[in-house]
Amino acid sequence: MSSSTRPASAPGRGTLFAMALAAGLAVASIYYNQPMLGVMSSSLHDARVSGWIPTLTQLGYAAGLLFLLPLGDMLERRRLIVVQFGILALALVVMALAPGLAVLAVASVLVGAAATVAQQIVPFAAILSAPEKRGAAIGTVMSGLLTGILLSRTLAGIVSSVAGWRTMFWVAVPLALLGAVLMARSLPAHHPARKLRYGDLLGSLIHLWRNEPVLRRAAATQAMLFASFSVFWTTLALRLAEPPLNLGAASAGLFGIVGAVGVAMAPVAGRVADRRGPAPVIALGAAATVLAWLVFGFWQSLAGLVVGVIVLDFGVQIALVSNQHLIYGLHPEYKSRLNTLFMTTMFVGGALGSSLAAVAWHRGGWPVVCVLGGVLPIGALLLSLARRRAAEPQQAH
Repeated sequence: MSSSTRPASAPGRGTLFAMALAAGLAVASIYYNQPMLGVMSSSLHDARVSGWIPTLTQLGYAAGLLFLLPLGDMLERRRLIVVQFGILALALVVMALAPGLAVLAVASVLVGAAATVAQQIVPFAAILSAPEKRGAAIGTVMSGLLTGILLSRTLAGIVSSVAGWRTMFWVAVPLALLGAVLMARSLPAHHPARKLRYGDLLGSLIHLWRNEPVLRRAAATQAMLFASFSVFWTTLALRLAEPPLNLGAASAGLFGIVGAVGVAMAPVAGRVADRRGPAPVIALGAAATVLAWLVFGFWQSLAGLVVGVIVLDFGVQIALVSNQHLIYGLHPEYKSRLNTLFMTTMFVGGALGSSLAAVAWHRGGWPVVCVLGGVLPIGALLLSLARRRAAEPQQAH
């Protein structure tokens, strides 16, 4: 790799913390709307808001993963990240000012697409780090990203209940700008090793997917785990409202704080992956996810939900960090495109998990949800173990 593509020194703790914070601030933007949908619908006198806005935001995010994320392999990374944060801030301004559903819908797509800047930061952490410290660096940044996901709903619920939904989007604007400033001040310049055309960039995604079985298996494993994760979070409010818990939907947001306990293990998982390889950590993550659903199914109390969500978030998070550690070692110059394929597959898995969760809930309530949530990580565990068995003969040879 040419000197123009590798920074002079590895990132320090301050840089990694800034990257983790910025990633969390970015990804939080797509989840702020979720606890506020009822308030937004009432304020705009349009019941369609609650159905359209979260869907369009997620579609925008999916489009950003597919069409914006590969740009990290084409353009100077620091400038791309800062500009994308600026676009995110502008989209959030439009959200705050939106007079009705039409403007809100356009802004939601833009927020979702621009929020994929979080996924520009993650491969940059891998690029900046030495191979033997890649897992720890990814774990640190991903802990910030997952914390942003988990705490965004809690923050939005509190702010909107005190000052209204528009205030939450106004609060989000300086937070996005803070991400831009952090990245402008903390990141080194990083130019791609060679210049590419955008069409060639997108075309190479097909080539990568066809020719990298490690990537396909990692993406499939994480898609099943993220589907299981989505099954829980899609049905949590419904479960809390049922007897014997009888808790309001607002309490679901507080579980984000509980789940953050599991996320704290991400840097540890990254360091283990650096020392022992990612495969055993991925298997551990899948096994922990299965265990979480056993807890949900057999420990029918609030305490069971609390313990289960910590184990669930721990399992999904450590597998995610380790799978990314795995794929980023494939092609140094393709990191953004590898992340595009990996995250898009994972996102599709999450969307399918949410859809299946709704069907499971209506067919048989929480017991059927627990069966669905448990079957998915069993598939991921079997795939991860098959991957390990396939790798052992090659290592012996």
